[in-house]
Amino acid sequence: MEKSSKEPVVVKLGGACLLGVGIWVIVDPTGFREIVAANPLLFTGAYIMLAMGAMLFLLGFLGCCGAIRENKCLLLFFFMFILLIFLAELSAAILAFIFRENLTREFFTKELKKHYVRNNDTDVFSSTWNSVMITFACCGVNGPEDFEAVPPVPHLPLVGTTPEACCQRKLQSREGMFVNRDACLAGSERFQNRQGCYTVILNSFETYVYLAGALAIGVLAIEVLLCDHKSSVGGCPAVRQGAAPAEC
Repeated sequence: MEKSSKEPVVVKLGGACLLGVGIWVIVDPTGFREIVAANPLLFTGAYIMLAMGAMLFLLGFLGCCGAIRENKCLLLFFFMFILLIFLAELSAAILAFIFRENLTREFFTKELKKHYVRNNDTDVFSSTWNSVMITFACCGVNGPEDFEAVPPVPHLPLVGTTPEACCQRKLQSREGMFVNRDACLAGSERFQNRQGCYTVILNSFETYVYLAGALAIGVLAIEVLLCDHKSSVGGCPAVRQGAAPAEC
């Protein structure tokens, strides 16, 4: 019974994490929401995460209640929902893997060209992109060529198409000194960060994403196997001893 009481706790923690991430995406004041605000589908996804998190948290509570009080109906309800969530997550993971290249890269490239204002730190969208490019030593989504279609700032001379945030720095921060700012802005590739941010960030997080995905699938698979085992054994100890099952 100890294992059964721990599984709902894990589900509750997972639900709390989803709630936290969903709330962060929606209310984050640092600029992340400005990058994705132009696409309502992304914020719809955040609200879906909130709903899923709340449902998982409630599901974990019911599972804990069923495990503590040895309620066969609640435990069966808990494991059936775990199975449905497993199938839904597996389908979502497969679709996300299939369409990750086209959708993500094309969307961010389009939004960058549409909303970015070069060398403007007063615009939240542009300032956030500048911070990303400086932090990860990258340029644009695919590379400096993304900024060729970005319109120049009115009433300001256009030195080059590459923004200042794409120039190489000795230290990757806004306070870091440029290696050669003038040559970078003049178009010298030697002093520019040539790699796109999409590839850099994807490579940085890919290992952790695969690890988290594999761990989640492993945990869900174990829970499904435990569900099958419980069904074959015949339920909770209270039922096997002839006592009436408790109700939550």
